[in-house]
Order: sequence, then structure tokens, then C-alpha cells
Amino acid sequence: MISLTRLDDRQITLNCDLIETIEATPDTLIALTTGQKIMVLEQADEVVRRVWKFKRSLLHRSPPQTHE
Repeated sequence: MISLTRLDDRQITLNCDLIETIEATPDTLIALTTGQKIMVLEQADEVVRRVWKFKRSLLHRSPPQTHE
């Protein structure tokens, strides 16, 4: 999940696994696999950076400890 800002300055948290395309039109338009489209204030390259940062954080997490 990544945090972004809608054009009206409202914060949203987006499931980045649903992103299909990101366009700069000149505002950033994110098309989701659900068919929904979201315009955000962040530049397209910033959205991509946040997705990479989130995905990278998942890879570096330790597995849960089990006590048996």
C-alpha cells in the first residue's frame, strides 16, 4: 500500500498491486485493474518510486517467529 494525494489534497492509500498504468497528462493519472482511474498530485516517477520502496520493504521483512 502506498500513500498518495488526490488533486483536492485528500490523502489516499492505494493498493499498488492494482495499478495497471500511470500516465502524466500533465497531472498523474493512475488506471487500476478494476477500471477505476485516480488523479494524484505526485509525479509519475514519484508514484513508481513509492511502489518500488513498498515492494522492496516486503522483501526485507523477517518471517514471523513461531514458538513451538
